Amino acid sequence: MTCSPTMADQYQYNTNEEKFVKDSHTKEIDLINRDPKQINEDVVKVEFEDVIAEPDGTHSLDGVWKLSYTTFTVSKYWCYRVLSAVFGIPVALLWGFLFACISFCHIWAVVPCIKSCLIESQCVSRIYSLCIQTFCDPFFEALGKIFSSVRVALRKEV
Repeated sequence: MTCSPTMADQYQYNTNEEKFVKDSHTKEIDLINRDPKQINEDVVKVEFEDVIAEPDGTHSLDGVWKLSYTTFTVSKYWCYRVLSAVFGIPVALLWGFLFACISFCHIWAVVPCIKSCLIESQCVSRIYSLCIQTFCDPFFEALGKIFSSVRVALRKEV
């Protein structure tokens, strides 16, 4: 007697399976660590000290220096926030479109083209190999037998 799963068992299996499958479009993103792969680690981390520095002997007033630091830091912070609020979504849309086009071209044009070239080159390679084995191998084998009896003697004359 075989025990086949009932319709309810199959439904329970399918709903359990769906719980583990996550769609890549709805995955949760980390709002704390926004550069987990650290692709911008050394590129855009610009602080006040990296841009503006006063050498010894040439110092501005302390108040000017503090206000310059505050102005630089706050303006950089808010400028980035405003630019990302205004242009972030359109630029993300453009980058998404660009990478979608690149992926499409790679999947539907580049890889098939390369595969086609490989198939054609294998065909040409077999024909070339057959020609070499048919014509060149006997020719060079005969030349080898002809010149195999040649002896070269080196003499050093003083």
